[in-house]
Amino acid sequence: MTIKCTFLFLPALLLISTLDLFSQSDWELKMNKEGITVYTKNLENSPYKAIKTVCTIKSSMSRLTAVLLDIENSADWVYSTKKCSVLKVSSPTDLTYYSEIAVPWPVSNRDFIIRLKVSQDEKTKVVTVLGENKPTYLPENKNVVRIQRSFSKWLITPLPNGLLKIEYLLEVDPGGTIPAWLINMFATKGPFETFKNLREQVKKPRYDKVTLAFINN
Repeated sequence: MTIKCTFLFLPALLLISTLDLFSQSDWELKMNKEGITVYTKNLENSPYKAIKTVCTIKSSMSRLTAVLLDIENSADWVYSTKKCSVLKVSSPTDLTYYSEIAVPWPVSNRDFIIRLKVSQDEKTKVVTVLGENKPTYLPENKNVVRIQRSFSKWLITPLPNGLLKIEYLLEVDPGGTIPAWLINMFATKGPFETFKNLREQVKKPRYDKVTLAFINN
């Protein structure tokens, strides 16, 4: 089974910066449950916080990457995803996609368009996936709020005994008016449920024979 390079952007509602936010400084632990840790961090000149989620998963690099790139099945495990579609595949490691996030009433759903670039360090084998917001790629839907600013980053690091360390950073300015309770829900429950589901998704038989030419296990 060979999966084309598609991808998804974990839904949550929080802004953009150019800092290296994977460093441990200033991160506040919000949840530590079932081996999944969720942190938030204040950002300068922003009312929203960055989110960092860390966990370990037993999988090969190719298998896990294939799950992340399998956008057609992303609703199986990505929290609050309503729909996703690939808009353009420039290369196996460069694509653009659309996604809509289902948000509880009375807040309007959000959507976003992301250009993704996937790379792997030849020496460390660490896989990095960067998400660049492209809000003007498609006309806006009048019934959905388009996210104008966002940044996402995955770091997937191989560990001994077939384990992988996953670090995921998300910064989003959701636009419009968002109640504090909803922001808090997406900042903790969303990442936890997504990563919990990811652990089960990676076990599914559809990924047993996956091959990705750009990933070296």
